[in-house]
Amino acid sequence: MQKTATLIIALLTTLISTAQESGHSNSLYNNSADNLLASDGRLTIGGYAQIDYNQPFGSDTRYNGKLDIHRLVMLFGYNFSERTSFVTEIEFEHVTEVYVEQAFLQHRITDGINFRGGLMLIPMGIINEFHEPTTYNGVERPVIDSYLAPTTWREIGFGFTGVLLAPSIKYQAYLVNGFNSYNGSGTLNGSSGLRKGRQKGAESFISHPNFTFKTEYFGIRGLNLGVSGYFGKTSSSLFNGISREDEAALARADSSIVGIAMTGLDGRFTRGGLSLRGQLYYTIISNSDRYNSFTSETGISNDLGSQMTGYYIEASYNLFRSIEAADYELIPFIRYSNYNTHHRVDESLTANNSYHKTIITTGAGIRLSNGAVIKCDIQLTKPESAGSFSKTFNAGIGIMF
Repeated sequence: MQKTATLIIALLTTLISTAQESGHSNSLYNNSADNLLASDGRLTIGGYAQIDYNQPFGSDTRYNGKLDIHRLVMLFGYNFSERTSFVTEIEFEHVTEVYVEQAFLQHRITDGINFRGGLMLIPMGIINEFHEPTTYNGVERPVIDSYLAPTTWREIGFGFTGVLLAPSIKYQAYLVNGFNSYNGSGTLNGSSGLRKGRQKGAESFISHPNFTFKTEYFGIRGLNLGVSGYFGKTSSSLFNGISREDEAALARADSSIVGIAMTGLDGRFTRGGLSLRGQLYYTIISNSDRYNSFTSETGISNDLGSQMTGYYIEASYNLFRSIEAADYELIPFIRYSNYNTHHRVDESLTANNSYHKTIITTGAGIRLSNGAVIKCDIQLTKPESAGSFSKTFNAGIGIMF
């Protein structure tokens, strides 16, 4: 963990010192929902789509490639007045699955305070809010954002957001429902991390409210620094319909939940054709020993760790930046990622080294316009338990409008 923190701190320090030379304001804080709310019209329509090809290679075993319309999302925003707006996103995944990705009402109280309530993205890290395929390098989203702060992580709640000391600091703070850790069986484990606990606003239930926040600094041109957090307990179906006097039932229900304290640091910097970004997650999970023991008794052996960590650092450069007549951008990149859902485990478990993975992703994207990109990359993945990297070639098309 000390090496991890040192890497991220060194990156952020480099970003700050470099950015201070440019001394202008920055517009990296907007996401698609904010842009819809800023529209002058009553009704605004947008969307994004991701079409992928994934092909494992380089081993003695042959695998078929996979072609997938990974996601198609339609965005709708409606301004009732200058102060009150509604935003929703309808997502189609893998052609057959339909989800509501966002659905929230926002009301401007003052210039720096907005009320927001409904189904909202949890403001952890970079990708959970900036997840459109034209906003990040590589065909697939960074791997740590699949398990540690699982995109697209959204829950129902309410809170406040706004910009302070404009243009310098953006804040978000919400009360939301927690992960579902038990609904007939345990959902959290070392293999998938917290991902299967997302309730996504689909008949969500709440046993305990959770608090999440993010503060971003963007007062220097090209620079965005973020600090985020998520704190609370998971929810369990076992709390539904039990007597407050039934100590045995309450103790059983308590064993089916865990406490989560997640913190995140992230940094992005763009200057000329160069772009740098880095991200760190550190999560402490309490009551994991009782949770693993309880879920094992129900017939499913869970191996949830007591601490999870993950980080990545990334660099990219637009090779066509200095060519005035160029209509396109050609952006090669490289990303180094490392995550471990068994960074710490309780005494009843032995850390599983297959959950500690290093991922190196390198490739390039051709940006045909601001809303259209063609990408390809090679992703190398190695668990600590393996002697060599597995290899996957990825190619895809991304659009956003």
